[in-house]
Amino acid sequence: MLSVTDLRGRALSVRELRKVLPRAGADVNAVVSQVTPIVDTVRHDGAQAALEYGERFDGVRPASVRVPAEVLAEAVDGLDADVRAALETSIARIRAVHADQKPAEHTTELAPGATVTEVFRPVQRVGLYVPGGKAVYPSSVLMNAIPAQEAGVGSMVVCSPPQADFGGWPHPTILAACALLGIEEVWAVGGAQAVALLAFGDENLEPVDMVTGPGNVFVAAAKRVVNGVAGIDAEAGPSEIAIIADGSADPVYLAYDLISQAEHDEQAASILITDSPALAEAVNREIADRYHVTLNAERVREALQGPQSGILLVDDLRSAVTITNAYAPEHLEIHTENAREVVSQVANAGAIFVGPYTPVPLGDYSAGSNHVLPTSGTARFAPGLSTHTFLKPVNVVEYSADALAEVADAVVTLSDAERLPAHGEAIRVRQER
Repeated sequence: MLSVTDLRGRALSVRELRKVLPRAGADVNAVVSQVTPIVDTVRHDGAQAALEYGERFDGVRPASVRVPAEVLAEAVDGLDADVRAALETSIARIRAVHADQKPAEHTTELAPGATVTEVFRPVQRVGLYVPGGKAVYPSSVLMNAIPAQEAGVGSMVVCSPPQADFGGWPHPTILAACALLGIEEVWAVGGAQAVALLAFGDENLEPVDMVTGPGNVFVAAAKRVVNGVAGIDAEAGPSEIAIIADGSADPVYLAYDLISQAEHDEQAASILITDSPALAEAVNREIADRYHVTLNAERVREALQGPQSGILLVDDLRSAVTITNAYAPEHLEIHTENAREVVSQVANAGAIFVGPYTPVPLGDYSAGSNHVLPTSGTARFAPGLSTHTFLKPVNVVEYSADALAEVADAVVTLSDAERLPAHGEAIRVRQER
């Protein structure tokens, strides 16, 4: 089922390791030229242009951009009781984790009367994009909105594509999740036009300061185009899971975990890295026996057989970690006898799931961690979405006259060295007066 690449006995550079498993997914650069005219039109014509693009691309036009309050209320009232309970459980866990992430203000005293205090200010208004393509994602509402709320963001709007099956409004489960979180502003707009409308607004809709949330390649391209007008979290690529496992791992667990991420998208990556040929064979056998009974079997098959997925045989767990750090997966599972020791060696992963009872789907919904994670190797330098995403650290600098005098000569000397003498004069005038 999964292709097997034997890397045993091979010393590969980081550059070579990154070529072993190529990333799938459309090139964002290739669609920027298609998306830019959409962004420009929405920038000038606002909501009407966004609605027209939605009608052209998705065949549906809602009665208004903003979802009426009564539609939100109806979505909550019509929500299945078990789904509501599950959402409320996840909300509580996600909120607890993200509340603890908020950093504390702190002050550094450099000398008597010389202090620098780091404070944290929330982004004032954010736009949260929730996809509506191959699946329904109320979990994305939770994962984007709760960190923003815990950061203290005062104004937020959720954008999700209109659905012809639901009167032109976003999926009712999406709307119900918004209502459960107290989000009153929801726009029935999707795709690149949604990102543009969030960034620029119009005469009736306030623009946002930041756009977050996953989406297809057109959403990612639109985020790239508007970046700078509004901040963005990241350009999300296809889902990824890598698993480091030794001979002690349960092949049935691994098979299901690899299948579960392949379910997201035909371009999703499912990778097993192991030093056990017997485990590799067993996992492949379990996948072949089980994947076809899933609802999205054809999607799973295509993802698992794509060049972005596979099994890598390595000499030992140290080699497995080296490959993992070069690949930098979005999700990483550790199924080894000394899992915590392996974790301590991993530098690059969006989130790490430790042991046989911590599968990635737990993190997708109810672990409390965030499932908006860096893809396409960006875990080498970028974090996942968190409360920190919506906070700006600001330095508050306060010096007394004596404290300024103590460091004045250094400032003047450096300003002269940089041929910016007026900088030094701004210091001298304070000493003279």
